[in-house]
Amino acid sequence: MGRSRAVAVDAWLLTDIVSRLRRVLRASIRDDYPWESLPMAQVEILQRLREEPGLRVNDLALRHRLANNTVSALIQQLVLAGLVSRTPDPDDRRAVRLELSPAGRLVLGEWQLAHERRLEKAMGALAPGDRDAVLAALPALSRLVDELERVEAAGLARDLPGTPDEREPRTPADRT
Repeated sequence: MGRSRAVAVDAWLLTDIVSRLRRVLRASIRDDYPWESLPMAQVEILQRLREEPGLRVNDLALRHRLANNTVSALIQQLVLAGLVSRTPDPDDRRAVRLELSPAGRLVLGEWQLAHERRLEKAMGALAPGDRDAVLAALPALSRLVDELERVEAAGLARDLPGTPDEREPRTPADRT
């Protein structure tokens, strides 16, 4: 099996495992946290706002690669549920900044604890060598995610002529 075929097979296996992991985590949250009814898209928005408070809808849409109207609808649901608060953007009166409300922080914290309990139990059931292998793989997986994000960000500009250094800046921020 040539190198490119092995990488393709490994990529498929990694994608399959990550997909299965996400699926089982989403499903298992109902066992430990049965009253939880937040869709994963809303949980991901809450997680992002915990990491980056003060984002605008457009910022969230870009980071999650979703349409503005989709993110706007998700935010509206989270605001109505009391999990997100809106504050006027001091730099743009037409925009609002988004932050987790105290209830949003509490719900997200409980959601996180439920996942930690589930993962701790599963990791504890693994053989020590498997547990060590999973933990040892985390830094490399993190770097893989960073690389995928870097390639994706570079791909957004791939249709522009020339190399990145030869391109004209697209926004005032790019010019500095």
